[in-house]
Amino acid sequence: MALCIGLMCAGSYAWGQKELRVAAAADLQPVMPVLSQAYEHATGIKLVVSFGSSSTLATQILGGAPMDIFLGADFIYPEKVVAAGLADGTAPTPYAKGSLVLWARKDSGLLPLSIERLTDPRVKTVAIANELHAPYGRAAAEALRKMKMYDAVAPHFVVGENITQTAQFVESGNAQLGLISLTAASTQHFKEIGTYVLVPTSQYPAILQYAVVMKNSNRKAEAHAFLDWLLSSAVQGNLPNLGLGAVR
Repeated sequence: MALCIGLMCAGSYAWGQKELRVAAAADLQPVMPVLSQAYEHATGIKLVVSFGSSSTLATQILGGAPMDIFLGADFIYPEKVVAAGLADGTAPTPYAKGSLVLWARKDSGLLPLSIERLTDPRVKTVAIANELHAPYGRAAAEALRKMKMYDAVAPHFVVGENITQTAQFVESGNAQLGLISLTAASTQHFKEIGTYVLVPTSQYPAILQYAVVMKNSNRKAEAHAFLDWLLSSAVQGNLPNLGLGAVR
C-alpha cells in the first residue's frame, strides 16, 4: 500500500479523460499494473499497454502499429525506432535497469538454489528467453557463456519467445529451472511458490532499459509527460520494490 500511495503522489498533472498507448517489454508485465494505476490516479490518463518481446514490439512499430511510447528492455530495439525516423527525439531515454535471476519452484527438489544447480545432473530442463528476440534471453545466454556453462546447459533449454513466457514455463513446472527477470521473481505469486538467486551482474552486460516517444503520435505531450513521471525521483525510488533498478 505504501508503494502505491508513494507512486500516486508523484506527479501533479490535471485530470483528464485521455489514453496513452504503451508498447511495453515483457519484463514489465508484472510492473505496469502498479504503474498504470498510480499514473491514472495522479493524472486521469489511462495507460493502454501492449506487451511483447522488445524485438516483436519494435517490428510492430516499424510496421506502423499505432503507439504513443515504447518502453523497451534494452537500447538496441528503441534505437531501431529512432534510426527509422519514428521517434520524437534523437536518442532513446534510459528509464530503468533490469536484473536476471535463476528461479525454481519450492517443490522442485533443487533447493537450496544456487547458480551451480544449472549443471546439476538432475536438471533436464532450463527455461530461457530467445536470445535473438528478448534482451533477457541475450543476457542469460551471455552469462552462461561467461560462466562457462553454456555448452552444458544449452541441450536442456526450453526457449520462451519473451521473458513472460519463459517465466510461465518454469512456474508451471514445464522447466525445472528458469533464467527470468527479477520483475517476475519479485511478484507475490512467484515468491510464494518459488525462490530465486541473482545472477551476478558481472556475468552479463547491464540490462539498461530505454524508452522512445513516437513522432507520429497525436499524444506526444502526454507521452513525454508520462516519461517525465517515470523518471521522477518518487517513481525511480520505488522501482526496486518492483524488481527494477533506478537510473536517476
